[in-house]
This record gives sequence, structure tokens and C-alpha cells, in this order.
Amino acid sequence: MKISAPREVHPGETRAPLTPACAAKLAKLGAQVEVEAGIGTHAGFSDDDYAKSGATISHDRRNLLSSADMVLRLRKPPIEEVAWLKPGAIHASLLDPFNEKELIQEFANRNVSAISMEFIPRTTRAQKMDVLSSQANLGGYEAVILAARHSNKIFPMMTTAAGTILPAKVFIIGVGVAGLQAIATAKRLGAKVTAYDTRPVVEEQVKSLGAQFLKMDIGETGQTKDGYAKALTAEQIQKQREAMKKTCADSDVVITAAQVFGRKAPILVTDEMLNAMKPGSVVVDLAVETGGNVEGVEYDKVTDRNGVKIIGIANMPGRAPLHASQVYSENLFNLVGEFWDKNEKTFVLKLDDEIINGCLITHGGKIVNPKLNGKPN
Repeated sequence: MKISAPREVHPGETRAPLTPACAAKLAKLGAQVEVEAGIGTHAGFSDDDYAKSGATISHDRRNLLSSADMVLRLRKPPIEEVAWLKPGAIHASLLDPFNEKELIQEFANRNVSAISMEFIPRTTRAQKMDVLSSQANLGGYEAVILAARHSNKIFPMMTTAAGTILPAKVFIIGVGVAGLQAIATAKRLGAKVTAYDTRPVVEEQVKSLGAQFLKMDIGETGQTKDGYAKALTAEQIQKQREAMKKTCADSDVVITAAQVFGRKAPILVTDEMLNAMKPGSVVVDLAVETGGNVEGVEYDKVTDRNGVKIIGIANMPGRAPLHASQVYSENLFNLVGEFWDKNEKTFVLKLDDEIINGCLITHGGKIVNPKLNGKPN
């Protein structure tokens, strides 16, 4: 079986979908591995590194894709490249299937079995394949580092001959994987951390990291079976904003990481909240790629609003491309390895398996995932 990995072409993307280490592991399974020249340049991997791992280096992107039995990539492909794929091939990457209906239909028209890495089930068995968690973990870390760099304060408390410097106050909204890592990183830097999430079940996790959990009564909230926060009503959102305004005003750094899977990110930090914050404060919006949690945030830009810096930098995991590539590549390899037939030396689409059933989007010329025929959970 030939497994191909093209170079990422999305503007500003620094991550590689496949590392030399994982290419070597695929080759050891018996796969014929081919990668596009320059695939790992921005992540610190040379073409020689891939060649030494047993991969073939291709300088012909179209041939690389059209000859592959399975394609591994990071971002969704340009729609025109779907036509290059071999009918019956398997394609695995992030696909944003709720918002890319035309792309998904093109996969079906081409008779390509498309796997959406966002749809990997959040189960114990599939945890090693969970790219959303592995990338969000790094995004949470980078958000804090970026906030510290832009803040006019240091994070830790310091007792000096010139007096005591009080610790910075950091408020984190949204306690998923990214939020938890942001809490842990801010605490390690010495900040005083407060966090909030609509899911009361995360309070224990917040406190276990040494942060304070902001409690507010906005009525019944909860999470989906996959662990994502459920969407709030308009009335609940208004109550939430009122309760958070005071904490934002008292904070030196606010980091938002609240997303509802398959939907536009909710606006949590309004202009009114921003106006209440002190000049020199910093707000980092980790949900900018799905619309943003901060009112008026500008995609992939740092802006200044009355002395408050609003950071809407996209692709936070890509700011640590080597490690982001390592964990993403391991996620992909774990998916391949889980369904690899050692005798036939091929990837087997087990349609009755809960993992494949959950993440397979198109197969046999049709859109087969039930999540795309209704509303996301």
C-alpha cells in the first residue's frame, strides 16, 4: 500500500502532517511511503531526514496524490486537488465537514473514502488518535506565552529590595484541553489564575491545577456526550457576560478558549467588557479560527483597543511546529496502525468499528456520516 503525505500549502502553515520518525514506522509496517519535497522544512525536518527514514521524496505533487492508496495530510485540501485522487483511495486530515459541504461532496463524487480527524470519537481507545486534543494542548500553552510577551507586567510575584511585585491576574474562559493547558502554564509562570466554563464538572480540574473557579448562576448547562460544552440560550449568554465583566476588568490577561463543536464560536468578551479593562491588559482569542470569542477581534492580527491588546493570532499550535508536527503525526500513525493488516500490509476500513464509523465521512461514492445529515451533537 502506498501512503503519501503532501506538503501543507495553507498560507502561514508551519506544521508537517508526517514526521520522519512516523514515516519510518509506516515503512516498518510494510507501507510504501512517499512525501513531497519540503514537507517538513518549517518544522525543522529536512528531506534527507525523510529519505533516511525510508520515504521516497517526490517533486511532483499531482503524481504524489494521484498514485496514493492513502493520503495523510493536516489541513483540508484545496478542492481542486480532490480530483487528483485515485478513486477508491483513502484521505485522512482535518476537514471541517460541517462548514465544507462542497468539499465533502467532491470527495463523494470522486469515490474517495474521506476520514475527518475532527470526528475521531472521544473514547479511551481513540484517545491516541485525538488530534483536536493534541493540537489544543499546544495552543493553550502558546496563548499564555504570547500573552506574557505582550503584557506590560511579569507573571510571577517577586520580592525585591525595591518592593514586592504582585503576580499578574489571568482569567481563562473555556476549560477544555486548551484552557486546562493555559491554566497550568500560567500557574507555572507564577500568575494568579481564575477560570470559568459553562460545565460545572470541570471545577475540580481547575482547582486541581491551583486555579480558582468562577461560579455563576446562569441556569442549566452541561456538555455533549463527546465532552463539548452545549450551546447557551441568549438569556444565559447575557447573564454570563454580566458576571464575567467584573473579572475581566480586574484581570491583566484574559484568554478565551470557548468553542461549540460544529458551530460558530460564541461572543463572550464584548466591547463593554474590553472598555472596562485596564490599559496594558491583554486578551488572547483562541477561538478566532471559528469566528472568535472576542467582539471585533481581527483574524490573525494583534490590535490595540484603548490600550488593551487583542490577540487574534491564528494557528497557535503552529507557533511550536516541531512538537505540533510530532504529536499530529503520531495521531495519524496511531490511526493507521490500529487498522493495519500485517499480513496484507494494508489499511483496512472496518466499517463496523466505532472509530471508523465515527470519523468516516464519505465512502462508496456517498456521504455516509450520520452527523452530516442532521445537527451536530
